[in-house]
Amino acid sequence: MSHKNETLSLFLAILATLGLTFGGLWFLMERWAQISRNQTNSTPVVNPSVNNNLVNSSATPNSTVTSCSVSNMPAGTFNYGGSTTWAPIRKDVDSVLQSSCPQLILRYVQPAVEKPGSGTGIQMLIDNQLAFSQSSRSIKGEENQKAQQKGFSLKEIPVAIDGIAIAVNQNLNIPGLTVSQIKDIYTGKITNWQQVSGPDLPIIPYTRSKEAGGTVEFFVENVLNKEDFGKNVSYISTTTEALRKVALSPGGIYYASAPEVVPQCVIKSLPVGRVSGQLVPPYQEPFIPPSECPSKRNQLNAQAFRSGNYPITRNLFLILKQNSQIDQQAGEAYANWLLTPQGQELIEKAGFVRIK
Repeated sequence: MSHKNETLSLFLAILATLGLTFGGLWFLMERWAQISRNQTNSTPVVNPSVNNNLVNSSATPNSTVTSCSVSNMPAGTFNYGGSTTWAPIRKDVDSVLQSSCPQLILRYVQPAVEKPGSGTGIQMLIDNQLAFSQSSRSIKGEENQKAQQKGFSLKEIPVAIDGIAIAVNQNLNIPGLTVSQIKDIYTGKITNWQQVSGPDLPIIPYTRSKEAGGTVEFFVENVLNKEDFGKNVSYISTTTEALRKVALSPGGIYYASAPEVVPQCVIKSLPVGRVSGQLVPPYQEPFIPPSECPSKRNQLNAQAFRSGNYPITRNLFLILKQNSQIDQQAGEAYANWLLTPQGQELIEKAGFVRIK
């Protein structure tokens, strides 16, 4: 009897031991599974799009600076405007900047009432309507005084070279003009082409108004020596309109930025000199006659513009505020980009002469 009891007790002990052992193993396995689930839930799920965004966001500053070729490029939307001469740059150069430096968003703003131009652009800059302005002339003293009354000064940065070309009717037979003769034509002293070795034909000078922009202001100051236009001068609104009138007027004459004149098919640009024996063409020789245009077009005489041999040249300027604010930073960064090899090459392709 006692032997049976001992056998039963031993059997029950073995069962209890096995139960505890399996129970312990089950507990440990459940605990391990719970720990594994917690670790899995706390680890981010690798989503390709999210992961790419994280990588790109950490790499963006370095890659942007490299593509921009300019450091300290601010982010944001910046209003700019000014000279109509800059239109090819806004179209063909600034678009590349927007692709290379997408954090700098440029928005062209025209004046509400007055016509766009260098002067109106500088005034809008002084009135804090623009972050920076584009100009085809230097800052005037009175403009800087107005800016200082607003608590800042103005700075000009030259970024390109431009020439003033003289457009005449394509049938006009004349070798060219001196700067002095151009002055006398626009001040009313010379009124017939016969007076400058041309045919017996009345001269019809066209110009935009003095308020139109930097090109007219530059012409009045540097060619007319600040004299007034003559009574024989006809006023037009735009260069496009003027070139059409010259094309239809045998005695017509007009002046404008060289990239707007030299490649045209309906008119021709004249050689210009400081003296009659040293006339320099604004185009590369040999001259391409209008009959071969538009399959061939005259190209700018960049070497003569850069060397100063062509007598009517000027710089294109970026005008910015000296106020230690983000507008100044944006203007400086934009100017620095235009002065990079890439920016200068694009300026050249837009029809102007690189300054460096």
